[in-house]
Amino acid sequence: MMERLHKVLAHAGVASRRKAEAMILARRVSVNGDLVTILGTQVDPGRDHIQVDGVPIRGEAKKYIVLYKPKGYLSDLAPSLRSGQAPRGKPRAVDLIPLRERLYPVGRLDAESEGLLFLTNDGALAQRLMHPRYQHEKEYLAMVRGEIDDRVLAQLCRGVWRAGERYRAERAHRVGAKQKYGTANRGQAWVKIILREGKKREIREMCAAVGHPVLRLIRVRIGSIHLGNLRAGNWRELNAAQVADLKQNILGQAD
Repeated sequence: MMERLHKVLAHAGVASRRKAEAMILARRVSVNGDLVTILGTQVDPGRDHIQVDGVPIRGEAKKYIVLYKPKGYLSDLAPSLRSGQAPRGKPRAVDLIPLRERLYPVGRLDAESEGLLFLTNDGALAQRLMHPRYQHEKEYLAMVRGEIDDRVLAQLCRGVWRAGERYRAERAHRVGAKQKYGTANRGQAWVKIILREGKKREIREMCAAVGHPVLRLIRVRIGSIHLGNLRAGNWRELNAAQVADLKQNILGQAD
């Protein structure tokens, strides 16, 4: 994940951003053995070898976090205000995790949706998970209005058009009315939907197109990463074995 060099130095505790810029201009900073004197130079802190006065900077420890993002929280990294609220008046999901490392959400989950948000500072893993070329499965539980039948489920898998955009589920099927996230009442139904694309508001749009608007949407899995038994607002860190397994599945390599 590319970042500006002065920001990397600041986050590593070397100096403030302004002082880090002065260090760069003073020819005190090298990247992969080459002196850098241009402000705004982009580096990858996970791969590039960065030194200040010949001393390597200490990088952040890699973190892999599974969070149950509650409804109403933003998954993006819009700057927080002093009140803890983002500019659009909603709290940020990342602020639920009290770690000093900078964490980046892998993929988006709109404010009205909830469930699994995976956050990490491992840029290579994040890019592979998000890249549409690899089409990692994303699994959701959607509570929809109305009793949904096999014909509608088949239509979701064939694909539907809405506002000039085509939306399609990889798989879709009904599940029991009683789920651990809540019970579907009369005139409602829980549906499990698996995507490989990830267009904006895709499930909401496709369900609305077939006449079954979404009442509640919970993401429960991304690839081999599962939400598990987390409750809204809670999080857990993957252990070493889980990280190794994730990298094997995603990157095709063990660390």
